[in-house]
Amino acid sequence: MIKNIFSLLLIFILSLSSKAQDKTEMNSNPRLVVGIVIDQMRYDYLTRFYSKYGEGGFKRMMNEGFNCKNNHFNYIPTYTGPGHASIYSGTTPKYHGIIANNWYDKEIKDMVYCAGDETYQSVGTKSGAGKMSPRRMKTTTFSDENRLFTQMRGKTIGISIKDRGAILPAGHTANGAYWFHGKSEGRWISSTFYMNDLPKWVKDFNGSKVAKSYLKAWNTLYDISTYTESGSDLNTFEGGFKGKKTATFPYNLKALQKKNGGFDIIKSTAYGNSLTTDFVIAAIDGEALGTDDVTDVLAVSYSSTDYIGHNFGVNSKEIEDTYLRLDKDLERLFKVLDSKIGKGEYTVFLTADHGAVDVPAYLQSVKIPAGYLKNEERKEKFRKFLVETYGTTDILEKVNSNQIFLNREKIKALGLELRTVQEAIVNEQITYNNVSKAYTATTMSSTNFITGIEVLLQNGFNQKRSGDILVVNDPAYISYSKTGSTHGSGLNYDTHVPLLFFGKGIKKGETLKKTVIPDIAPTMSALLGISFPNGATGQPLEFVLE
Repeated sequence: MIKNIFSLLLIFILSLSSKAQDKTEMNSNPRLVVGIVIDQMRYDYLTRFYSKYGEGGFKRMMNEGFNCKNNHFNYIPTYTGPGHASIYSGTTPKYHGIIANNWYDKEIKDMVYCAGDETYQSVGTKSGAGKMSPRRMKTTTFSDENRLFTQMRGKTIGISIKDRGAILPAGHTANGAYWFHGKSEGRWISSTFYMNDLPKWVKDFNGSKVAKSYLKAWNTLYDISTYTESGSDLNTFEGGFKGKKTATFPYNLKALQKKNGGFDIIKSTAYGNSLTTDFVIAAIDGEALGTDDVTDVLAVSYSSTDYIGHNFGVNSKEIEDTYLRLDKDLERLFKVLDSKIGKGEYTVFLTADHGAVDVPAYLQSVKIPAGYLKNEERKEKFRKFLVETYGTTDILEKVNSNQIFLNREKIKALGLELRTVQEAIVNEQITYNNVSKAYTATTMSSTNFITGIEVLLQNGFNQKRSGDILVVNDPAYISYSKTGSTHGSGLNYDTHVPLLFFGKGIKKGETLKKTVIPDIAPTMSALLGISFPNGATGQPLEFVLE
């Protein structure tokens, strides 16, 4: 009898222990999730510069966390706005609606900006640079879902030099989003969408003249002769700065600032990333992020990498130096997280919003097919086609981001069938030099593609916002200057980007299994035990989670 009672008591105690353990596991979310997006970071920047990185930045994430080596964007176009929205919403432009950085709005018959919003005012500047909000993004982000789950107790802060890089990741319910306004001011600003006045910590940061301290010489971090992972410093494939004859180190930013937008010159140097890191660290303190058991989200986007890539190209010494310096900034940030939040108490993911193509002029010099689109020639040929076929060019409203928008009212007035006009234009466009493929909106809406670049086009096609005809150009043929790099295609140089996880709840390991950008938000939602973003189409990467 006594033995039976003892056994029952033991079972009861073990049951309570198990429930307590389950409760502990349920409440063991990270105190802070830090999402890091590096603008225009190709996957091979991890491997090309690996031997030059220290142990505390990129390598720490790879060695202590999980490396998804075959991570891609699964839609076209690969631009900054759609990239940031897709990372945090877990879906593609087809659903979240951010189809480009700027696009032609078919309802108001005008161009719109992905984060622009005239119904709100600037905070922290008298300029119009703060008239922004996330309202054009149609779905929630995982940061929104965390706010909802925690009854708005979990904070969300978005930070980036670019407004869209701060606003879209932070979502609709953020406590704040901040971006850098250069020119003559050199200040971090916001919008009345979030607040009516800047917090004291932001005012203090702006008053500290940290930005001004970066108007100094930009030289290589290490001896330039050791930068063997990039091309020669002096070449014909780079843009450079106004007021300096050659795009070569060093750059005297103080002397060059007047001809290069004042404080804006910082954006186009490695110091823009350092300034962002300074501000992020100030935000961790100023907002008391990660100081309790309710998970906060800090969305960080490093934008200077994109400005530098556009200016100097992916094979430049400037890009190599930028990533070596960014590696140091990441190490600095992780050390602050270790000391302020605690090792093992925060979770980080790192990815990019798109990659970039090698400078086509450089590719041509090494006999790889590449080149520059003759847009004026194509435009004139298309104009003649419209006049000869329909007697007018009025059926054309806009050509933007490789999409053709038609005037549907005019087509109807002429007694034409929209589908027939779309197909005729596709058949015309495909005859033009360097046009690889062309599809109608009708095809995108009525055909379910399962392979090829057509799937990427369809994932980027929003029925209400996208154009009537989608055009795909030949690989490495771009509409850009003959110096510097750009992006936007569905080819590997634009779609293949890093995806690293580390910290609380993350396994150590790596995979070559293909992952896609919309998988990130569901993975973070699964880690936190919260609802997926309401439009999410990605899947949780369960092999990443402990």
